[in-house]
Amino acid sequence: MRVIGIDPGLRNLGWGVIDVAGARITHVANGICHSDAGTGDLARRLASLHFQLTHVFGEWRPETAAVEHTFVNKDAVATLKLGQARGIALLVPAQFGLEVGEYAPNAVKKTVVGVGHAAKQQVDHMVRLHLPGVKIAGADAADALAIAICHAHHMQSAGRLQDALRRAAG
Repeated sequence: MRVIGIDPGLRNLGWGVIDVAGARITHVANGICHSDAGTGDLARRLASLHFQLTHVFGEWRPETAAVEHTFVNKDAVATLKLGQARGIALLVPAQFGLEVGEYAPNAVKKTVVGVGHAAKQQVDHMVRLHLPGVKIAGADAADALAIAICHAHHMQSAGRLQDALRRAAG
Protein backbone atom coordinates (compact mmCIF):
# COMPACT_ATOMS: atom_id res chain seq x y z
CA MET A 1 0.00 0.00 0.00
CA ARG A 2 1.39 3.41 -0.95
CA VAL A 3 0.65 6.12 1.62
CA ILE A 4 1.11 9.88 1.32
CA GLY A 5 1.24 12.14 4.34
CA ILE A 6 0.61 15.85 3.93
CA ASP A 7 1.61 18.61 6.35
CA PRO A 8 -0.51 21.57 5.22
CA GLY A 9 0.95 25.04 5.10
CA LEU A 10 0.34 28.07 2.94
CA ARG A 11 4.02 28.90 2.48
CA ASN A 12 5.41 25.35 2.74
CA LEU A 13 3.21 22.30 2.25
CA GLY A 14 5.18 19.18 3.13
CA TRP A 15 4.53 15.77 1.59
CA GLY A 16 5.99 12.33 2.15
CA VAL A 17 5.29 9.02 0.43
CA ILE A 18 5.97 5.58 1.94
CA ASP A 19 5.23 2.02 0.92
CA VAL A 20 3.77 -0.35 3.50
CA ALA A 21 4.00 -4.13 3.20
CA GLY A 22 2.87 -5.81 6.41
CA ALA A 23 4.97 -4.32 9.20
CA ARG A 24 7.64 -3.11 6.76
CA ILE A 25 7.68 0.61 5.90
CA THR A 26 9.95 1.98 3.18
CA HIS A 27 10.57 5.53 1.98
CA VAL A 28 9.51 6.39 -1.57
CA ALA A 29 9.80 10.18 -1.84
CA ASN A 30 9.32 13.44 0.05
CA GLY A 31 9.36 17.13 -0.64
CA ILE A 32 7.85 20.54 -0.06
CA CYS A 33 5.43 22.49 -2.24
CA HIS A 34 6.21 26.20 -1.93
CA SER A 35 3.98 29.20 -2.59
CA ASP A 36 5.39 32.69 -3.02
CA ALA A 37 4.31 34.88 -0.11
CA GLY A 38 5.68 37.90 -1.98
CA THR A 39 2.81 37.89 -4.47
CA GLY A 40 0.29 38.68 -1.75
CA ASP A 41 -2.35 37.01 -3.93
CA LEU A 42 -3.92 34.23 -1.86
CA ALA A 43 -5.83 32.73 -4.80
CA ARG A 44 -2.65 32.35 -6.88
CA ARG A 45 -0.79 30.85 -3.93
CA LEU A 46 -3.53 28.27 -3.39
CA ALA A 47 -3.65 27.50 -7.12
CA SER A 48 0.13 26.98 -7.09
CA LEU A 49 -0.09 24.57 -4.15
CA HIS A 50 -2.92 22.70 -5.89
CA PHE A 51 -0.91 22.40 -9.11
CA GLN A 52 2.23 21.20 -7.31
CA LEU A 53 0.44 18.69 -5.08
CA THR A 54 -1.54 17.34 -8.05
CA HIS A 55 1.79 16.75 -9.81
CA VAL A 56 3.09 14.85 -6.74
CA PHE A 57 0.00 12.61 -6.77
CA GLY A 58 0.33 12.02 -10.51
CA GLU A 59 3.99 11.07 -10.18
CA TRP A 60 3.88 8.88 -7.05
CA ARG A 61 0.32 7.43 -7.28
CA PRO A 62 -0.51 7.01 -3.57
CA GLU A 63 -3.35 4.64 -2.65
CA THR A 64 -4.33 6.40 0.56
CA ALA A 65 -3.64 9.78 2.13
CA ALA A 66 -3.40 11.42 5.53
CA VAL A 67 -3.48 15.09 6.47
CA GLU A 68 -2.66 16.78 9.75
CA HIS A 69 -5.44 18.72 11.49
CA THR A 70 -5.01 22.47 11.72
CA PHE A 71 -4.36 23.86 15.16
CA VAL A 72 -6.00 27.14 16.10
CA ASN A 73 -3.64 29.86 17.24
CA LYS A 74 -4.18 33.39 18.49
CA ASP A 75 -3.93 34.92 15.00
CA ALA A 76 -7.34 34.24 13.43
CA VAL A 77 -6.26 35.45 9.97
CA ALA A 78 -3.26 33.10 9.93
CA THR A 79 -5.45 30.22 11.10
CA LEU A 80 -7.94 30.89 8.29
CA LYS A 81 -5.17 30.98 5.68
CA LEU A 82 -3.73 27.73 7.03
CA GLY A 83 -7.21 26.23 6.84
CA GLN A 84 -7.42 27.18 3.18
CA ALA A 85 -4.09 25.44 2.49
CA ARG A 86 -5.44 22.44 4.40
CA GLY A 87 -8.43 22.52 2.03
CA ILE A 88 -6.01 22.01 -0.87
CA ALA A 89 -4.39 19.13 1.05
CA LEU A 90 -7.83 17.48 1.36
CA LEU A 91 -9.05 18.36 -2.15
CA VAL A 92 -6.21 16.83 -4.17
CA PRO A 93 -6.50 13.31 -2.67
CA ALA A 94 -10.29 13.49 -3.09
CA GLN A 95 -9.80 14.37 -6.77
CA PHE A 96 -7.76 11.16 -7.10
CA GLY A 97 -10.58 9.19 -5.43
CA LEU A 98 -8.70 8.52 -2.20
CA GLU A 99 -9.92 8.22 1.36
CA VAL A 100 -8.17 10.74 3.62
CA GLY A 101 -7.21 10.07 7.22
CA GLU A 102 -6.96 13.12 9.47
CA TYR A 103 -4.77 13.24 12.58
CA ALA A 104 -4.14 15.77 15.31
CA PRO A 105 -0.48 16.84 15.63
CA ASN A 106 -0.27 15.24 19.10
CA ALA A 107 -1.60 11.92 17.75
CA VAL A 108 1.08 11.90 15.04
CA LYS A 109 3.82 12.65 17.58
CA LYS A 110 2.52 10.02 20.00
CA THR A 111 2.46 7.37 17.26
CA VAL A 112 5.89 8.17 15.83
CA VAL A 113 7.82 9.35 18.90
CA GLY A 114 5.78 7.91 21.77
CA VAL A 115 5.17 11.34 23.30
CA GLY A 116 2.32 13.65 22.27
CA HIS A 117 4.25 16.86 22.86
CA ALA A 118 7.52 15.86 21.17
CA ALA A 119 9.77 18.52 19.66
CA LYS A 120 10.27 18.77 15.89
CA GLN A 121 13.82 17.42 16.29
CA GLN A 122 12.48 14.29 18.00
CA VAL A 123 9.96 13.73 15.19
CA ASP A 124 12.72 14.14 12.57
CA HIS A 125 14.96 11.71 14.49
CA MET A 126 12.26 9.04 14.77
CA VAL A 127 11.31 9.39 11.09
CA ARG A 128 14.96 8.74 10.23
CA LEU A 129 14.93 5.65 12.48
CA HIS A 130 11.76 4.33 10.78
CA LEU A 131 13.18 5.08 7.31
CA PRO A 132 16.94 4.38 7.40
CA GLY A 133 18.99 6.35 4.88
CA VAL A 134 16.17 8.76 4.04
CA LYS A 135 17.14 12.19 2.71
CA ILE A 136 14.52 14.59 4.05
CA ALA A 137 13.75 17.77 2.09
CA GLY A 138 13.08 19.82 5.25
CA ALA A 139 11.12 20.00 8.49
CA ASP A 140 7.74 20.12 6.70
CA ALA A 141 8.63 16.99 4.70
CA ALA A 142 9.73 15.23 7.92
CA ASP A 143 6.37 16.08 9.48
CA ALA A 144 4.58 14.76 6.37
CA LEU A 145 6.51 11.47 6.56
CA ALA A 146 5.54 11.23 10.24
CA ILE A 147 1.89 11.72 9.23
CA ALA A 148 2.22 8.93 6.64
CA ILE A 149 3.81 6.62 9.24
CA CYS A 150 1.02 7.43 11.70
CA HIS A 151 -1.60 6.62 9.06
CA ALA A 152 0.14 3.35 8.20
CA HIS A 153 0.09 2.30 11.86
CA HIS A 154 -3.58 3.20 12.22
CA MET A 155 -4.47 1.34 9.00
CA GLN A 156 -2.61 -1.74 10.23
CA SER A 157 -4.43 -1.60 13.56
CA ALA A 158 -7.79 -1.19 11.82
CA GLY A 159 -6.96 -4.12 9.52
CA ARG A 160 -6.09 -6.36 12.45
CA LEU A 161 -9.33 -5.38 14.16
CA GLN A 162 -11.36 -6.16 11.01
CA ASP A 163 -9.58 -9.55 10.66
CA ALA A 164 -10.32 -10.40 14.32
CA LEU A 165 -13.99 -9.42 13.90
CA ARG A 166 -14.27 -11.60 10.74
CA ARG A 167 -12.70 -14.55 12.56
CA ALA A 168 -15.00 -14.09 15.56
CA ALA A 169 -18.07 -13.95 13.33
CA GLY A 170 -16.81 -16.82 11.16
